[in-house]
Amino acid sequence: MSFLSSEKKLTWVYPTEDAELVEQLTREFSIHPVTAQVLISRGITKKKHILSFLYAKLPNLHPPDLMSDIDKATERIHHALQNDEPILIYGDNDVDGMTGTAVLVDFLRTLGAKVYFYVPSRKAKKATTVHEAIAFAAEKHCSLIITVDCGITETFEKSDSEAYKNIDIIITDHHEPTDKLQTALATLNPKLFNSKYPNRDLTGVGVAFKLAHAVLNYLISVGEIQSDLVDLKRYLDLVALGTIADMVPLRGENRILVRYGLQQLKKTQRIGLLKLIHVCDVNPEEISTLDVASKVAPRLNSLGRIDEPVKGVELLLLRDVQEAEKLAKELDEMNLLRKKIEQRDSAVIEKYLKKHPEVLNEKALVFESGSIHPGIVAILAARLVKEFNRPSVVISKEGGLGKGSIRTIREFPVLQLLKDRRDLFVNFGGHDFAAGFTIREENIATFRSYFIEQANNLLSDKDVQPKLYLDARVSFRDLTYEFLESLNLLEPYGADNPTVLLYTVVTQVRAPKVISGKHLKLFLEDGDRFLEGIGFNMAKQKETLNKRDMKLHIAFTPQVNIYLNKSSIQLQIKDFQIA
Repeated sequence: MSFLSSEKKLTWVYPTEDAELVEQLTREFSIHPVTAQVLISRGITKKKHILSFLYAKLPNLHPPDLMSDIDKATERIHHALQNDEPILIYGDNDVDGMTGTAVLVDFLRTLGAKVYFYVPSRKAKKATTVHEAIAFAAEKHCSLIITVDCGITETFEKSDSEAYKNIDIIITDHHEPTDKLQTALATLNPKLFNSKYPNRDLTGVGVAFKLAHAVLNYLISVGEIQSDLVDLKRYLDLVALGTIADMVPLRGENRILVRYGLQQLKKTQRIGLLKLIHVCDVNPEEISTLDVASKVAPRLNSLGRIDEPVKGVELLLLRDVQEAEKLAKELDEMNLLRKKIEQRDSAVIEKYLKKHPEVLNEKALVFESGSIHPGIVAILAARLVKEFNRPSVVISKEGGLGKGSIRTIREFPVLQLLKDRRDLFVNFGGHDFAAGFTIREENIATFRSYFIEQANNLLSDKDVQPKLYLDARVSFRDLTYEFLESLNLLEPYGADNPTVLLYTVVTQVRAPKVISGKHLKLFLEDGDRFLEGIGFNMAKQKETLNKRDMKLHIAFTPQVNIYLNKSSIQLQIKDFQIA
């Protein structure tokens, strides 16, 4: 995808340094001075915030009863359990929705409930999915529907038939609500206008987990089950998977859920999930947030983009080894197909950008086409943001409608902009930095003009300059195994808590070497310490660096490299500047 690989100059954003505060935090928390500087760079300076960030544990999770309507939801589920009422879990078709659906299905079945699940086909029109879910519930004689990661912006219209009338609906969601809430027995969403729940960034699977926690607490309180009957920790592997995939900030409660969820993921007994991890060529015992985000989640997400997402829930619930292996391989093949579609449709955007380079004079990009697959508009929008550091929209047109996805930068939240022009959309939803919408084709031109105008008015040239945010300056003598071990305190890494990025000045002792035709191996010295660096996809920079004794400013992430059972410290070079 060459339109995503152009050479661009990054603006280095240096950290605010405070030697006195570094010394204070180093002494008070017994941490490395560089770790203290990283915390300061990320705005984590108050004692309670540092303690929470570094050491928060499962008991520090917020009580589920802080969620509005959770009492109504638990009582209704209790009633369903007592009366053997079939329950339908209606989930969204992304990884967050799949994992949340699997959590509730598994949990309620453990309690003895008869549970069905429904995930809308990728081919289904948004306006009809709710109707189809209710029809499915009626067919299965379900008297209770629980939504997962959806429902807050949908309209639940039920027919006058008795089968439809007798269905209650509990909404669990985390998307921004519209001005008009849907009619439901209970609505669980940390973003509700009157919500007192402390974590607005909880995911759909996070809300589902909170509901399971509340139901368990309720059943224990009324003496119907023993406290040790159900271990909620065994659902944290799914919670971590959905939370990482949804790219919410890994701060506060989300950080706890992912930290302990990764531990659970490393010892998961879910056959389907293990088979999926295996086809990703990942060791379950060493799985990281990066592995989940770049390997596991994309394979599940490929179902929601170009195949049937219900298979994702089936895989997470499967107990048959052969079936799980077969389905995991199918997901792997589907992911390869998704990559081919991405390459094809990226070429469409590349061709347009070459023909119309003037669009890069604007502070936002809006691209529409009838030839782009609707399942990958979010991927393409995210890649455009990464490449050009501008709010980006990609719209796939078909049958008089456009399916659009927006990804943006921190200086330009979009949700209020969409609300201000809700008249343009058939529907929309999402977050400030990732949203989606359906729009009539005749409204696309108006939307493009409006979106670009807002970006041009609100963003400066500096805002759209690609940036590299640095955490701390180090010298090579700081880079010990003990120091790298201490950085583990800052994990898990992810959205709003990226991998640590350090910088220093070094001497290149000899010309770099090209590895595998596209990577660059650097040979660097600082004082009397020599270390090697690897610049992924930097082979084109060899001529720029093709001499010895050059002084370089490097931005990098240190890592332990193991080769032939021998370990060494290696620098993953993110950028460099010739001194």
